[in-house]
Amino acid sequence: YFTTKSDAIDTAKEKKAINILLNDWHAAAANGDFNGYFGKISEDGRYIGTDATENWDRKAFVAFSKPYFDRGKAWDFKALERNIYFSKDGKVAWFDELLDTWMKGCRGSGILEKEGKEWKIKHYVLSMTVPNDATNDILPHKAKYEDPLLEKMRKGPRP
Repeated sequence: YFTTKSDAIDTAKEKKAINILLNDWHAAAANGDFNGYFGKISEDGRYIGTDATENWDRKAFVAFSKPYFDRGKAWDFKALERNIYFSKDGKVAWFDELLDTWMKGCRGSGILEKEGKEWKIKHYVLSMTVPNDATNDILPHKAKYEDPLLEKMRKGPRP
């Protein structure tokens, strides 16, 4: 497969655009800018939160988030580092980021797709980090909440 200059993606330009989009997205939540935040998520976008039950399509995530935005501030996540990667055709990008949040360190990762000339968030996953040395201390706290959910899910249909 031969790529001509016109076919090649300008990764520096696209990384800059994605960094601006993601930084603005996080800032929109911090400032309670509902349209600024949800305007960056594609219509068929997904958001996976830190709770095991939080796997939302865009409509469900809007319903969950609206009360936070209505009070003028949702959440304030600031990226400390971010890595961005691209598909060969430059129409899909994926990223991971380390975030400074009220939950301490978190990881965000996601997939973006070029819709026309604009990048849109198709899938975002937010995870709390757990230092390896703290795992045994944290497990009993998680178990109290997650054991009943996991037991219920083990009894249900599997993918």
